[in-house]
Amino acid sequence: MNIVLLEPEIPHNTGSIGRTCVATGASLHLIRPLGFSLDEKSVKRAGLDYWHKLDLHMYDSFDDFLLKHPGVKIYMGTTKAKQTYADVHYEKGSFIMFGKESAGIPEEILLKYQETCIRIPMANDIRSLNLSNAVSIVLYEAYRQHDFGQMQMEGELHHHNWL
Repeated sequence: MNIVLLEPEIPHNTGSIGRTCVATGASLHLIRPLGFSLDEKSVKRAGLDYWHKLDLHMYDSFDDFLLKHPGVKIYMGTTKAKQTYADVHYEKGSFIMFGKESAGIPEEILLKYQETCIRIPMANDIRSLNLSNAVSIVLYEAYRQHDFGQMQMEGELHHHNWL
């Protein structure tokens, strides 16, 4: 799977999303401008010691991203969508895009992707979820639809054994 962040602004969100991508085997695609430097401590702290394991791709603009991925299907995470993230089927290798924290994905882009716009249901009086939380919800649903791919499905105790 592929997570695309369009002009992310908050470094600890991007760091947390990077860690989630490493934990799931997803790639992270960042579209400039970024609201921070990638070498900031807060990005790396949120990603902990996983940042070096991240499959990271950078783009100068949304057009640059499209040039490098022609014809790719992109699911657009937005509070403005008519369907939920659970209403669609994510193909293996899907691209799931989220916009910047302060404004989301521009409506001009959303209009071009009406069929693949998705939302996470929430109470009416809430503007949006935290970006990192939203990415995790949608990404894990995409993986759930594919039986979690190659992820480890069972955990082990460190000091005891399961009965």
